[in-house]
Amino acid sequence: MSAPHTDHSPHPTQDSSIHDVPANAAEIASHAVEYLKVGAALLVLTGVTVGLSYVDFGSRSMNIVVGMIVATIKAGLVAAIFMHLKGEKITIWRFLVMTGIFAAGLFFLTYLAHSDPISGTFHATH
Repeated sequence: MSAPHTDHSPHPTQDSSIHDVPANAAEIASHAVEYLKVGAALLVLTGVTVGLSYVDFGSRSMNIVVGMIVATIKAGLVAAIFMHLKGEKITIWRFLVMTGIFAAGLFFLTYLAHSDPISGTFHATH
C-alpha cells in the first residue's frame, strides 16, 4: 500500500493571487466599509433626487438637467465601486468615456428632433 499524499502545498487554482482574493480580514473589512459608505451615499442621493423633484428650476428642461446630474453622480458611484472600475486599467476608462460621449450625442440628437420636429406631413402621390 502506498502512503497517503501529505503534501500541504496550495493547489495552483487555490492561490489567492489568481483570483484576486483579499489576503486578510482587515482588507475584507475595509472593502465592506467602502461598500456601506457608497450604499449610504446612494440612499442620501436618492433622497436628494426625491427632494429636488418638488423644486421648480424654471422650466421642465432645467428640472430634467438637474435630475440627470444627480443620476449621473449615482451611476458614477455604482460604476466606480460596485463594478470595480476604480481600479481598472486606462483602456477600460477610455472605452467608458467614449461610450459616454456617444450616448450624450444620441441624447443631443433626440433633443434636436424634439425641439425642431419636421413640420407638415408627407403626402405620397400616385
